[in-house]
Amino acid sequence: MEKTTTLVLYPGFGVGHLSPMLELSKLLLRHGGGAALDVVVVLVQSPFGDPSFDDTVARAKAANTSVDFHVLPSPKLPPAPDGEQEQAHDHIARMFGFLRATNAPLRDFLLRSLSASSSSSRSRSVRCALVLDTFCAHALDVAAELAVPAYLFSSTGASSLAIFLALPGMRGTLGAAGFGELGDAVLTFAGVPPLKASELPQLIRDDGAACKASLGLASRMPEARGILLNSFESLEPRAVRALRDGLCVPGRDMPPVYCVGPLVSPGGDMDHGCLRWMDAQPDRSVVFLCFGSMGAFPKSQLKEMAVGLESSGQRFLWVVRSPRGPGEPADDLDVDLKVLLPDGFLERTRDRGLVVKSWAPQVDVLQHRAAGAFVTHCGWNSTLEGVTAGLPLLCWPLYAEQGLNKVFAVEEMRLGVEVRKSRVGDEDVVKAEEVEAKVRWVMEESDGARALRERAAAARDRAGEALAEGGPSHAAFLGFLEDLEVRRSLLCRQHFVSALGCAATIRSQFPAKGVWLITCNCCNLQKSLHRLWTK
Repeated sequence: MEKTTTLVLYPGFGVGHLSPMLELSKLLLRHGGGAALDVVVVLVQSPFGDPSFDDTVARAKAANTSVDFHVLPSPKLPPAPDGEQEQAHDHIARMFGFLRATNAPLRDFLLRSLSASSSSSRSRSVRCALVLDTFCAHALDVAAELAVPAYLFSSTGASSLAIFLALPGMRGTLGAAGFGELGDAVLTFAGVPPLKASELPQLIRDDGAACKASLGLASRMPEARGILLNSFESLEPRAVRALRDGLCVPGRDMPPVYCVGPLVSPGGDMDHGCLRWMDAQPDRSVVFLCFGSMGAFPKSQLKEMAVGLESSGQRFLWVVRSPRGPGEPADDLDVDLKVLLPDGFLERTRDRGLVVKSWAPQVDVLQHRAAGAFVTHCGWNSTLEGVTAGLPLLCWPLYAEQGLNKVFAVEEMRLGVEVRKSRVGDEDVVKAEEVEAKVRWVMEESDGARALRERAAAARDRAGEALAEGGPSHAAFLGFLEDLEVRRSLLCRQHFVSALGCAATIRSQFPAKGVWLITCNCCNLQKSLHRLWTK
């Protein structure tokens, strides 16, 4: 069968954004028409150093042979601020600037690939569309210029998206004061529980360049043709309703929202020593502690964790990464556990605990029959992996939107409990007594822990039902495919190329916000090349 639709998926960079986008590509190929659909994943390497990038791309290609991959040439990184050493949130602002600068190579790639395809496709109509990670929302400009419809894919949940869409309007009401000056004041957002201003991401509370860049992205999101969410309706019903009803962007049109999740790796393809260790443990007896690729703790915190785990008396599997400072690489495979952990800890706990250096096959561990609870940093991918495994969550957020996800998991979904921090000097520390208490509580047979486990199991079942044929996520995905198919707003490739041929002339005649109208010889429809598809 000849391919009639090309979907270009652009996750930006970072495994946390690539992984769910790859699961989306599998869903597209499985339900989107088979050989009639061509999926291309466009990547760009982080400008801040990622020694695992080539390996990540190679693994993605090997595991997704029906998907085409293309790595964009990296644009020049925006300059660092003058003065003292760059702060973490200046780093984030530069990241957003870098992603915006990738608009040019992304546009060039689309021009080359679609022009080449048109030369062999002149007798048929071939459609193209973009699916952009929300961090790449400024690429909506590329889509508008090239008359390619664009959708956004949110790698966070509906609740986080509801907050971020509302933040630009809320920030406008604060005047010169930023969110950081609100302290613990309670903020109210449509569709989510009330939360303290101090629970917003640090970059938002700092009200600097990173905050401005983040709010700029959020303000662009309603321009998309639709928003795909890696969530399912019964997990976040209030937030989904608020998004669909436009309550998060009052006064603006809200595009359709498609809950197509949970999109998580199926696992089952790893051979790792920790899984063999799990095989020897009783059912639902092991607490799994893992904090993502950036989840490195100082030695003092690792000591508190070790003492708490030992005192709890529970079985555990713990992934430990080496402490590292700003700018140090993330591939820390040379972890010296005897240096990082208390003297004798490994020997004293070897009959009921296992410590793994740097990495473990998280999905396989969570889905193992011996897994009983998940201590997590509350990254959205990890949260969904815990939910789909039916495990109670012990929520220990570290950075970004993870503090928000903790609030949602504990107060809205009621699938977790918070691991509380104490102020010690200038640092927030989780004390050994807190680790011991929460681990022991979630694994023992109290009424509260039993109810939490029952809710977790029910959420797992609802997740499976959502994706099953006829389920709400399956129906939403078919609605997305229908939007691609039935709305006559996708240019055929012949029209796309002919339009580009005269676009420069029209732009020179109407340089300021002109509306470019061109008639397609194939479908005989008049199209606009200026943001027609953002509404």
